[in-house]
Amino acid sequence: MDLAEHSLGYPLPGLLRRIYTEVGDGGFGPEGGLASLTPRRVPHWHLPDWHCATTIHAQRAGWGAPASWFFLTGGGCTMEWYVSLIAVDHPVLLWDADGWEPDWGQDPHHGLRYAAPSLRQWLWTWADGGDVWDEVLAQPD
Repeated sequence: MDLAEHSLGYPLPGLLRRIYTEVGDGGFGPEGGLASLTPRRVPHWHLPDWHCATTIHAQRAGWGAPASWFFLTGGGCTMEWYVSLIAVDHPVLLWDADGWEPDWGQDPHHGLRYAAPSLRQWLWTWADGGDVWDEVLAQPD
């Protein structure tokens, strides 16, 4: 845990820290499961590797998410779920790599949407059988 936080440069939100230390290293949760903190292979799956949040974080030195965002899980196609490591209540963000148009003067931040005002709410929605997409899809374009 400490090594992962050191590589990120930020502490994980307390709730996320507890999930990783008391429940498991990813593989469960919304959208097919939270990313792992450590690279690992899942031999019985068709996927060669499970998403590793710290590896994804390190690979995005150009444009990717800012260092203060933590990759939670993929959202399908070009979408990815993140949590802010510095904002109050740790809001969850959905980023769509195809959600912005550089020819229109937009930058990658135009592909962002707030999905939930807090990590706790986003996870509770999932745990309670709700759809984590509801709030983000209800927002006007």
